[in-house]
Amino acid sequence: MQIISHIAELRTALKGRGRVVFVPTMGNLHAGHISLMQQARAHGDTIVASIFVNRLQFGPNEDFDKYPRTFQGDCDKLTAAGVDILFAPTEADLYPEPQEYVVEPPAIQNILDGEFRPGHFRGVATVVLKLFNIVQPQVALFGKKDYQQLMVIRNMTRQLALPIEIIGGETVRAEDGLALSSRNGYLSETERAEAPHLYRLLNEIRSAIQRGETDTAKLENAAISELTAAGWKTDYVAVRQQSDLSRPKAANAPLVVLAASRLGSTRLIDNIEI
Repeated sequence: MQIISHIAELRTALKGRGRVVFVPTMGNLHAGHISLMQQARAHGDTIVASIFVNRLQFGPNEDFDKYPRTFQGDCDKLTAAGVDILFAPTEADLYPEPQEYVVEPPAIQNILDGEFRPGHFRGVATVVLKLFNIVQPQVALFGKKDYQQLMVIRNMTRQLALPIEIIGGETVRAEDGLALSSRNGYLSETERAEAPHLYRLLNEIRSAIQRGETDTAKLENAAISELTAAGWKTDYVAVRQQSDLSRPKAANAPLVVLAASRLGSTRLIDNIEI
């Protein structure tokens, strides 16, 4: 696997490499990331992964400085997964001057996760578009665990007419159901034992809706109350339409239930499609 930090060097390395498949990450890789790398091989000739902890998508009181950075272990995992090129720029490589031109997503950036992380999706969309322009892939893969992020990126790609196919990879979970996340390492032993509670509640909401329950607000509030009683601090539990993350309107519309809640100091997100 080639490891490249500079944009010009990457562009030279990708000449004549056929159909390029791209998987951007912030590192501290787990089995969910590796699943995307393995899926990528079916979609092209050259797999490019990136590792970059993007300051633009972190709020002033978030965990940019302590975000886990495990570069050598990540390189070993990517090599074993068959990745051809790792693009690992420094901040000076990717932002050689202040990033004054940004991508401003529409109203979707201000709901759900965006309500509690102002500016987050602006930072995500900006760095992803910049990485797309650098790598120029034909296909890019993102995990469904970050459901709203995937929608923002898909919509941006479509509306800006980027010649890139966006593929969403299914969420990879631990045996007890906890969605794999780079932030799970923040959990204490006691918190880790409690963490699958979130996924169980999402499953209960899905089952209730499949049985015919239509009062989604009641389901959301009951889940929040149960999490609060168990010591969680919940930002939201929300049943939304898959198409645009709006509140359910059309009968039989495909739905998704999403949640973000804090266990101790660790903010966990999850979702299940219905």
